[in-house]
Amino acid sequence: MSLIEVKNLGVQFQTQDGLIYAVNGINFALDRGQTLGIVGESGSGKSQSVLAMMGLLAKNGKASGQALYRGQDLLAMKPAELNKIRGNRVAMIFQDPMTSLNPYLTVERQMTEVLQFHKGLDRKSARARSVELLDAVKIPDAARRIAMYPHEFSGGMRQRVMIAMALLCEPEVLIADEPTTALDVTVQAQIIALLRDLQRDFGTTIVMITHDLGVVAGLCDEVMVLYGGRVMEQGDANSIFYSASHPYTVGLLGAIPRLDAEDEVLVAIPGAPPNMARLPKGCPFSERCVLANAECRDVLPVLQAAENNPALFRACHKSIQAVSELTAKGVSHA
Repeated sequence: MSLIEVKNLGVQFQTQDGLIYAVNGINFALDRGQTLGIVGESGSGKSQSVLAMMGLLAKNGKASGQALYRGQDLLAMKPAELNKIRGNRVAMIFQDPMTSLNPYLTVERQMTEVLQFHKGLDRKSARARSVELLDAVKIPDAARRIAMYPHEFSGGMRQRVMIAMALLCEPEVLIADEPTTALDVTVQAQIIALLRDLQRDFGTTIVMITHDLGVVAGLCDEVMVLYGGRVMEQGDANSIFYSASHPYTVGLLGAIPRLDAEDEVLVAIPGAPPNMARLPKGCPFSERCVLANAECRDVLPVLQAAENNPALFRACHKSIQAVSELTAKGVSHA
């Protein structure tokens, strides 16, 4: 049995424009110490998929399918049951630490509260453990800085505080939602190195949500590419980066700057992401795909194993050969 297994996960929102299907049929399974990267443009359904797993959808949202942690369905749990797992065995690093941390409480208060609630520690023991974790995420002079407020930390330091808070109870599963957003590249590299070290030390399973394929390359074992709330391509990181077989993945890879190429021209994906209230009848990417034909626009492709790689799954009507020719024309760097 996998540590965490998601089966046919769907997320719907009731809006004034009608029912919006933000996530449709996501499946994955992870064992201890594995990392899954979920990538895609803004609005592709990345964050909503993990918020559904954590029971944190907006009031007008509804999740379907299953999200199993050690065989227990998180989606079917009552709030009291879920609270015993959420923040304890399954933790989350949110996208913006400035809005996720309470500006009116010191870092000490916010961290010790977690340990007092989940582990029943007294204030002194909880403080010692909190300082230990701040040291682990390389916050200098942690014993002094723990008494400071969030606004007294830099953006990179606040993100480190969020990571330390998520790791307080030594969770088995860590969900990181855009943990390097709005950080400069140097700090991004430090955060990724930190997550890699912590995973090595604690054996944590990580679900990484990002739009940055460079982050995925540095950390993830498995990759899921989302577009329009659906999985376009899914497989191990090597297959995704070196044998991309979906036009959308090819386009994403083509937009990555490279330091080893002179006079490089980045190729943008034409058009804009779809309106989730009025998705195309067929493939969600058909309106932007240079290979799309009538079948692509009218028939929704099924996610299935690639003919030349059973470990790679793709949802595309076009053959891998056709996509390879697209890559050869310079649309992607894959």
